[in-house]
Amino acid sequence: MNYFKKILRFAGPYRKYGFLNIFFNILYALFSALSFAALMPMLNVLFGKTEKLMQPPVYQGLGKLEEYFTDYMNYQITQYGGDNPMNGLVIAVVLVLVLFFLKNVFNYLAMYFITFLRNGVLKDIRNKMYEKIVNLPVSYFTEKRKGDVIARITSDVLEIQHSFLSVLELIVREPLTILFTIVVMFLLSAKLTLFVFIFMPIAGMIISRIGKSLKRKSDRVQKEQGEFLSIVEETLGGLRVIKAFNAESRFIKTFKNSTDRFFRFSNTLLNRQNLASPTGEFLGILVIGVLLWFGGRMVLIEQTLDAAAFITYMGLAYNILTPAKAISKASYGVRKGNAAAERVLSILESENPIKDRKDAVSLSEFNHQIELKDVGFKYEDEYVLKNFNLTVPKGHTVALVGQSGSGKSTIANLVARFYDVNEGAILFDGHDIRGVTKKSLRNLIGLVTQDSILFNDTVRNNISLGKEDASQEEIIEAAKVANAHDFIMQLPNGYDTNIGDGGNKLSGGQKQRLSIARAVLKNPPIMILDEATSALDTESERLVQDALEKMMENRTSLVIAHRLSTIQNANSIVVLKRGKIVEQGTHEELMKSKKGYKKLVEMQTLG
Repeated sequence: MNYFKKILRFAGPYRKYGFLNIFFNILYALFSALSFAALMPMLNVLFGKTEKLMQPPVYQGLGKLEEYFTDYMNYQITQYGGDNPMNGLVIAVVLVLVLFFLKNVFNYLAMYFITFLRNGVLKDIRNKMYEKIVNLPVSYFTEKRKGDVIARITSDVLEIQHSFLSVLELIVREPLTILFTIVVMFLLSAKLTLFVFIFMPIAGMIISRIGKSLKRKSDRVQKEQGEFLSIVEETLGGLRVIKAFNAESRFIKTFKNSTDRFFRFSNTLLNRQNLASPTGEFLGILVIGVLLWFGGRMVLIEQTLDAAAFITYMGLAYNILTPAKAISKASYGVRKGNAAAERVLSILESENPIKDRKDAVSLSEFNHQIELKDVGFKYEDEYVLKNFNLTVPKGHTVALVGQSGSGKSTIANLVARFYDVNEGAILFDGHDIRGVTKKSLRNLIGLVTQDSILFNDTVRNNISLGKEDASQEEIIEAAKVANAHDFIMQLPNGYDTNIGDGGNKLSGGQKQRLSIARAVLKNPPIMILDEATSALDTESERLVQDALEKMMENRTSLVIAHRLSTIQNANSIVVLKRGKIVEQGTHEELMKSKKGYKKLVEMQTLG
């Protein structure tokens, strides 16, 4: 119920639909009971049991309530039917039809209004989850599989709608239908109704026993769904590699193993869930059977109940079965929804360690230097950087070189505050970046990565990502600086061409030049280039390198370099090894020192 309350908070903006649903559900429940009760005067007319009453009956207390109810109905039939029994029958039939019609109208109106609440909550949960996913730090998604996150925002949220929010429909309607029906049953025969109450708790206990393990089984199903969605996502992302290595059969086997587990878990879950309906129905019919025996005894032997009242009573008793079954099914739904809600709320309630402090300042410009002061950082247990110090003065280009795993990309991630340092501090103009708003910090930074991250959109929208209000002239100017304008104009629709998922309609060099154009248009004072030319051929590298040099003019640049030929003009080259600086200086200085950097250059030259 704790998860249910948390999900119910999302219903706040749609409470008016909830109140309208409750109102029409009350009317539905009332008319549901009355429509069956109206069968009694019709049966009395058919059986010739209608007593002609010319005066309205007088209420004589709770003990004579049953007699008052019957006499009142007979009085109404007498008033409108007169001496002709067919008139009385027509009136009784019309009464039954009107009551059943109103019952169904109110049922439709109740469902009509709850639809807005259910779909509104579904929309808001998804929006909130997407907002949370976008705001969570990069580190969160190194621990979670993408497919699992996709499963939570799709199938888990749908499960909440089908289970938890279905309960909202039942929470008023079904209990009230049972309540009103029992009231009418009590009016017809108090003795028989008390007898029913002995059997109902027993039936309820049996049904509740079946559903105890449902949440655990549902949780396994949801997790497995996340697993095979992850496999699909990885397959689509790496299809070329899978085909190149003839690994199709291996991935098909992995996927089949996951869907086999999903098949087994789903079967167990659904079979347990499907047991609720037949069990509930059999127990209901068992109660009806006992009622037939006990009520029949009252009609035939004791003669304390007439036949028309008994038939009406049985109709009312059967009328309880449908809402009772719905309630038992809803209790299964809540258990199943619990597992889905737990997975959704685990994302919504995830603590974001990288957030703005209350006293965070906003930096509008960069004037002096970036300083990494005694920085220590670890992804898990082992430190990647320890007591690391580096200063990047304004207007300077500082290049980071070294073997894979030496900490180059980690430094770039820390400067952009994708991660927070464990020790020490990173200072922009003397301000610890943990005390600066993330938005203002990242407004100062442009990023070009090794993997050109582009989106399934037009060239124009990809370039203007960091500056949505950019004019066409500004976008073209940025593309020209990035040596991208010429190839863009050759595309079918120029700047309005859709470049496909991940920019897959473009070559590697074209994608990289679009990434550079995007950074140029943003026009930040600080540029981070993370191995921006390492994945390119020689001609593309020349074009991209030319674009990078134009972009870095009069900017502060932190360059992570794989190809050392691209950083010879850097103001300072920092050689890293296992998170520590082993050499630092200009290209000429480091070549003269004849240490690690010179060896790296010679190895690449030989290559």
